[in-house]
Amino acid sequence: MFEVIIGLEVHVQLNTKSKLFCSCATSFGEEPNTNVCPTCLGLPGALPVLNKEAVHKAIMLGTALKSKINKKSVFNRKNYFYPDLPNGYQISQFEVPVVGLGELVIDFEDGTSKTIGVTRAHLENDAGKNIHAGSVSHVDLNRAGTPLLEIVSEPDMRTAEEAILYLKKLHSIVRYLGISDANMQEGSFRCDVNVSIRPKGDDKLYTRCEIKNMNSFKFIEKAIKYEVNRHIEAWEDGIHDTEIVQETRLFDPEKGETRSMRGKEDAADYRYFPDPDLLPLIITDEMMEKYSKIPELPDEKKQRFVNDFGIKEYDASVITASLETANFFDEMMKEGISGKNAATWLTVELPARFTEGMTLENSPVDAKKLAGVVKAIEDGTISGKAAKEVLDYLMKNPDSEIDAVIDELGLKQVSDDGAILKIIDGILAANEDKVEQYKGGKDKLFGFFVGQTMKASKGSANPQKVNELLKQRLG
Repeated sequence: MFEVIIGLEVHVQLNTKSKLFCSCATSFGEEPNTNVCPTCLGLPGALPVLNKEAVHKAIMLGTALKSKINKKSVFNRKNYFYPDLPNGYQISQFEVPVVGLGELVIDFEDGTSKTIGVTRAHLENDAGKNIHAGSVSHVDLNRAGTPLLEIVSEPDMRTAEEAILYLKKLHSIVRYLGISDANMQEGSFRCDVNVSIRPKGDDKLYTRCEIKNMNSFKFIEKAIKYEVNRHIEAWEDGIHDTEIVQETRLFDPEKGETRSMRGKEDAADYRYFPDPDLLPLIITDEMMEKYSKIPELPDEKKQRFVNDFGIKEYDASVITASLETANFFDEMMKEGISGKNAATWLTVELPARFTEGMTLENSPVDAKKLAGVVKAIEDGTISGKAAKEVLDYLMKNPDSEIDAVIDELGLKQVSDDGAILKIIDGILAANEDKVEQYKGGKDKLFGFFVGQTMKASKGSANPQKVNELLKQRLG
């Protein structure tokens, strides 16, 4: 039996308006090589100037991860050569990063949790982008110098599930803090996965492989599972020491497998040394007080939803996983409806009606209108079944008023005792034999009377009233 060892390095592109060491814009999708200057082009004599807002965002994340914030940190040159790295080195942090040891708690569906250690989070500038077209390669340096925050975990994860839970939780925290749009498709939240295995009970760390630049939770999970199986098969075949080498690999989504890119460097290969163009970064007490103020995080919001609105912990976890969903729920609750009902209609009924490309952000039905549908159920205006028809109509006609839709579709629920009793009396008179059987102890017939009453009212009778009045009539 083997134990899997997983560590993650997550690169978060910070949403500053300018780059980390110059004033060039960080906007996405511009014409190639237009957001550049002598500094991010690596031209001789151009000196870097640190972006203060990037430091602010790094400290916010450190605070959220309960990390040690180093009052003095150092920028280093990480030396390597690649066409998209104009300086011939990356400005990063190594031994003394701005954010030190911290932690992140992941929650499992069974209610248990696990704490994953965070080694550090350090600032660095991004490289440019190589664009390959047939036999020709181009370099776009618009991205060169964009501020990144690299969050390095301890090798505390043991399964692909734990790794994905960690990444989703971190992604959620980053979005809540507002320090990045964390758009995985655009590469502003991407991950390097380090995987190794060892026999259970063995404390030694064996050769690890790094799977580079992953930007999809689905593919990350598949890549980890494939790589773990590759390591186990090599070990069982007795070729682990020769087959598993320290290397960087990439994941091929079409084939569902990883393959070798290049040998993996050690820290010594990068020849880190302090950047002589940058002074140490000093975090003053005043900066700490200002920068460590953060908004309500997912765990805090989850607890508030459970305590204030009485929803289940699992439902609260689902809702707070996304900032947009959590904000939508908060807006719904301003209408004074049941938290349990709001959670169901937000997480089940509304998404079930989304077409391709539709999200809460562009949903035709906003929070107030969805809450209005729920309120119509709770005050007895319509039944739950009728509410689904109302929501279907609103998805196509979002400007319509709920009351008008209910009237137009003839869905208003009958709650008048006299009207319902008239229907019930007719049903009981037509089924005297079954009434006798019910009174004789055949309790299951109660459902028959409810069904017949609802059928006779064409679904418009208030089910709760029907139950109450039937019990009165049947004694």
